[in-house]
Amino acid sequence: MRRRLIPLAIAAIAAAGLARTAQAETLSVLIDQSARLSLPAGAQTVMVGNPAIADVNLLDSHNAVLLGRAYGVTNLLVTDVRGRVLMDRQVVVAAPQTDRVTMFRGGTAASPPGVVNYACAAARCERTPMPGENDTDYSRVEKPYIGYADRAASAAKHP
Repeated sequence: MRRRLIPLAIAAIAAAGLARTAQAETLSVLIDQSARLSLPAGAQTVMVGNPAIADVNLLDSHNAVLLGRAYGVTNLLVTDVRGRVLMDRQVVVAAPQTDRVTMFRGGTAASPPGVVNYACAAARCERTPMPGENDTDYSRVEKPYIGYADRAASAAKHP
């Protein structure tokens, strides 16, 4: 009888180790982008540790979409009806590695140091505000874009 229990105990220990390894996987998502996530069977509640870093939207009982809101690390917790943890994963929100340029400026007495970001496609780059930028830099760049809709509406009223 004892000989039968030893292989079963070894198999149970190995399975527990594999389950812990699967739970330790990190979910990565780029800032301002989303990634599809498969939920474990029996999922009832899905929570994000810090919703300012990442957010989750449920599509159905088996699928969710994870959205990167700000740079950082948080966690995603999925529980069943009884409150048992089915999934506990670390979530890392990072910057894209391609099609981007970040310019770091040194400061002067008249202009503080700052960071400026651009999203690039083909031969053109467009100004793209990102967390950590100096607010006055972004405000200066955004004004022409905000006023565009107002100018277009005004022009439509007075042909």
